[in-house]
Amino acid sequence: MTALLPGAEEATAPVAGRTGSTLRAVVRQVATTVLVIGVVVLLWVVALRVWDVSPYVGKTPAEVWTTLFGDDDSAELRTEIWALLQQTLTDAAVGFAAGMLTAVVLAAVVVRSKALEGAVMPVALVLQTVPLIALAPILILLVGRGYGVVAIMSAIVVLFPALVNIVLGLRSVTPQMRDLVLVYGGSPSTVLLKVGFPSALPALFASVRIAVPGALTGALLAEWLATGKGIGYAVVSAANRSQNARVWALVVVVSLTALLLYLVAQLVETAVLGRFGRPGGAR
Repeated sequence: MTALLPGAEEATAPVAGRTGSTLRAVVRQVATTVLVIGVVVLLWVVALRVWDVSPYVGKTPAEVWTTLFGDDDSAELRTEIWALLQQTLTDAAVGFAAGMLTAVVLAAVVVRSKALEGAVMPVALVLQTVPLIALAPILILLVGRGYGVVAIMSAIVVLFPALVNIVLGLRSVTPQMRDLVLVYGGSPSTVLLKVGFPSALPALFASVRIAVPGALTGALLAEWLATGKGIGYAVVSAANRSQNARVWALVVVVSLTALLLYLVAQLVETAVLGRFGRPGGAR
């Protein structure tokens, strides 16, 4: 066998350590997700029994499973739910992209200018606190019932938490790091791009983990209040027709989807931050 060059073993040891740490974090996150699903199912069953919910209204996990996989009409229902879920995921992706992109741009503006911070943050806070049900009619009048209103409503849900997190991350740059870049001829923009955003990666991924379920929630609200498409509208429509088994099946599917998307965001965070030698994942 070819001998390793001097120092090669020491150089590969940190890489192997980071890889092992990343794999352990991935296994831990997957196991935590499975445990959360188990706990939710248990609480679901217990809640139905403790509050003595009518079987006509409250459906057990077994009944939802039968609705999705055990009835004669299950295949048709699954096909319909899949089409609805694709629509909702598309709406959520539009809102997620709009909200995160807006948050990143505004965070860069806020960090560069104290004067603009006083203008941007109050507006973002107002958008966060005003109920979307109140804003929906105005937004529909302004942009119609297409992807524009979906993007705006989902972005409103995503924007403020992401903006606050990213601003804090960008401000984590120490004066010593900033002065070093400036001494070597860099500009404030260089500090922001070369130092600020890499330093803000943990905060950025934390914002992504918050934004994923937030964008899905915004998409469901937009479908209910504006577009009349996707799972958001289908749940309301089924509830109005007292199709309770269908309502529970739709809610379970979209909840599991949100949980899986959150897990994917965690796994991507762990993999990316692991390459930078930083711990990733939810705390």
